[in-house]
Amino acid sequence: MLTATNRSNIKISKEIELKRFSEKTSKFIKKFKTIFLYGELGVGKTTFVKYLINNLQKHEKTKITEIPSPTFNIVYEYRIKKKRIQHFDLYRLKKKKECLNIGLFEDEDVISIIEWPEKVHFKPKKRIEIYFKYSDNYNARSLKIKFFGKNEAI
Repeated sequence: MLTATNRSNIKISKEIELKRFSEKTSKFIKKFKTIFLYGELGVGKTTFVKYLINNLQKHEKTKITEIPSPTFNIVYEYRIKKKRIQHFDLYRLKKKKECLNIGLFEDEDVISIIEWPEKVHFKPKKRIEIYFKYSDNYNARSLKIKFFGKNEAI
């Protein structure tokens, strides 16, 4: 069983490890509603989101959909029964000011998953931050997770 605290490193070098972590995370996403994903290009952020959303779809017995990267569209929205999830990729935004025009945090009933959150002015008090990282030789990947607003672990 995967367990994380604010100090833990979780190995995700194998895709199955990332999938298991995503499945675990999907069980408590409603408590936080905002997930910030930090890390270099290609480290696994969008793959994490794919597994997370697909697991929510599976749990709610809805159609499993393709989850593409929103790099060029900035945001994709998914509806899973009564849940709305917005997957943002802020990579192409040049200035923090541009975040004001994309609808970020406008609706309290939306789960927001944000790649490249360094460009966000406002950070909700209740959120999860996940830091994806390559090893020095790029042969392995891991992540660290931090919780804000609740003292919980997964």
